[in-house]
Amino acid sequence: MLERDGRPVAPKRVRVREGGFSLVEVLVATGILAASLVTLAQLFAMSTRSNIASRSTTYAAVLAQQKMEELRGLTWGFDLAGLPVSDTSSNTAVSPEVPNGGTGLSPSPQTALNENTNGYVDYVDQFGAKIGTGGTTPPSGAIYTRRWSVQPLPTNPNNTLVLQVLVTRNFARGAADSGAVARLPEEARLVTVKTRKSQ
Repeated sequence: MLERDGRPVAPKRVRVREGGFSLVEVLVATGILAASLVTLAQLFAMSTRSNIASRSTTYAAVLAQQKMEELRGLTWGFDLAGLPVSDTSSNTAVSPEVPNGGTGLSPSPQTALNENTNGYVDYVDQFGAKIGTGGTTPPSGAIYTRRWSVQPLPTNPNNTLVLQVLVTRNFARGAADSGAVARLPEEARLVTVKTRKSQ
């Protein structure tokens, strides 16, 4: 003991504060961590849904392009004598395409994109292969439905066609099949014009 003025002085007691967190601090940190994890999980779920939707849309666009190329590959031109030549009998609804028993580039009913119309619809499985015979009811295993329309261009009906292809997943489209036929998310719709040319 030290002495001061002849008196003993007691040593100072130093309080040692133990390190750590209080219960309130732990609860606040846990709450922030939980909120962050929930937000991160929501972002991950949205990203996953977006990727799946993008994949479906891209696949539908590829299927629409394939059908459009099939239709554009059908004969629609002039022969050597200058007379119009048109393929109005090829069946593109079956695989492989056959030269008879179909509608070819014959004008379609106005409702060909609104509903499954025999001769203007086919069905595709998960691997992109046509299945069934092109009837109005999707066969078992069909994932996508492809509808197409062939309409003469009003300003030049004898020599120009407007081709449209709509690819949808097999589900009820509701009001989207009414009127001008709306394109829903994860679907594809292509429009092009085919004009007669010399063969």
